[in-house]
Amino acid sequence: MGFDFIGDIHGQAGKLEALLRKLGYVEKAGGWVPPYLRKAIFVGDLIDRGPEQVKVVKTVRAMVENGRALALMGNHEFNAIGFVTQHPQDPTAFLRRHSPKNISLHAEFLRQVGCGSALQLELVEWFKTLPLALDLGGARAVHAWWHQPYVDLVTRQLPSGKPMDEDFLHAAYNRGSPECLAMEGLTKGLEIRLPPGRSFVDHGGIERYDVRAKWWEGGARSYRDVAIVGAHQLDRMPECELPPGYLGGGPINGTPVFIGHYWMEGTPHLQTSKVACLDWSAAKAGPLVAYRWDGEQELDGARFVAAG
Repeated sequence: MGFDFIGDIHGQAGKLEALLRKLGYVEKAGGWVPPYLRKAIFVGDLIDRGPEQVKVVKTVRAMVENGRALALMGNHEFNAIGFVTQHPQDPTAFLRRHSPKNISLHAEFLRQVGCGSALQLELVEWFKTLPLALDLGGARAVHAWWHQPYVDLVTRQLPSGKPMDEDFLHAAYNRGSPECLAMEGLTKGLEIRLPPGRSFVDHGGIERYDVRAKWWEGGARSYRDVAIVGAHQLDRMPECELPPGYLGGGPINGTPVFIGHYWMEGTPHLQTSKVACLDWSAAKAGPLVAYRWDGEQELDGARFVAAG
């Protein structure tokens, strides 16, 4: 079987439908049907930002429930779960704080589903069933970072088919716990604290003191080598050596890894012959991107398909 790995949709139903058609999927009464012996793999972040988030979730969910797709949990689905899950020590609070920043990041989803609505709670319950990582035999997929110790931890605690329960959620939102570190890594990637006095402004206009790192980049020496920022922010990244204990930069061995999350810009291209990022900023002006995989162990940049 071949897999079509599809990047972060963020409520862009029009781009999703255009990409599915381009990939040869056909819309029928029961949902979208893939070409013979193919299946879609969605790498997470179905929601937030875009104009048709409910339609996107319903489309993907129908494909999953009909056996025509698999979908991973992204950081935005994990945030949506925490946003409605009560804090165990404070019944008036939630695991994900309702701070002005957190509300603004989630505002469009809340507007479209209705804050506190039955629809919101139903979608969140489905989000809890989404796996954090997929090992498909010849290929792997995760939203942000395939870090084997983190994959092993969540696989032990959330074996295949088990929804995310409150015990795991409470641990995952407990800052510094093994579960929290694993969830941060798998859904948000490897982040490193910039040296004192250094910061940058992210794509959402928020000043950040931690920067996402190219964990796949072998031989990196400096912050500038690994920082994932827009081209206009690169000069804010210091060229000093990376901190001791930096976890990235090793060779990516074994089967290829497909990821989303990173708001790449420009023409879709491989990160390495073993790593393909599928998030090329579809939430904004970029296209929705897929990689059409047919079992190859060395990835081929010609297999990207983009729409929108």
